Amino acid sequence: MKAAKETHPIEPTFDKNSRVLILGSFPSVRSRESGYFYGHPQNRFWRVTAAVFGEKPPEGNEEKKAFLLRHGIALWDVVHSCTVAGSGDASIRDVVPNDLSVIIKEAKIERFFTNGRTAQKLYEKYLQPVTGAMAHCLPSTSPANAAWSFERLTEAWSVIGKGSEVKRNE
Repeated sequence: MKAAKETHPIEPTFDKNSRVLILGSFPSVRSRESGYFYGHPQNRFWRVTAAVFGEKPPEGNEEKKAFLLRHGIALWDVVHSCTVAGSGDASIRDVVPNDLSVIIKEAKIERFFTNGRTAQKLYEKYLQPVTGAMAHCLPSTSPANAAWSFERLTEAWSVIGKGSEVKRNE
């Protein structure tokens, strides 16, 4: 697949009650087409997060947004625009990061998480110097991360449902 310049088409999900921020890298082709995060049916994000909170997975974009807000979760991606081949995180280059201040000004984010190593590396390079906040890297919910079973993912992701203080760089 040929690499193309893409701009993030999905607005962040958050409100003033959001305390947890989960950042992915950049939306997949399927997510860009569906108009919302983790739109590929094989991505386990919605099943895993629902299991963490003891709920059934939300369906449809509005139900997904309501689920996140009900649990104090803000959701967005590190990258605003980039050159990417299809959905491949490994092909991301020419990164322009998202401006997290739109979330941080309104919400009182206490904990930052990234969905997978690529999101973590991009966060550390582009956004951590701006936010001053350490992000906890969670295992990717992508179907490409087949080494992690649904049960292992749910256990690892259970930290999003627990309270803790945000760690700031000194």
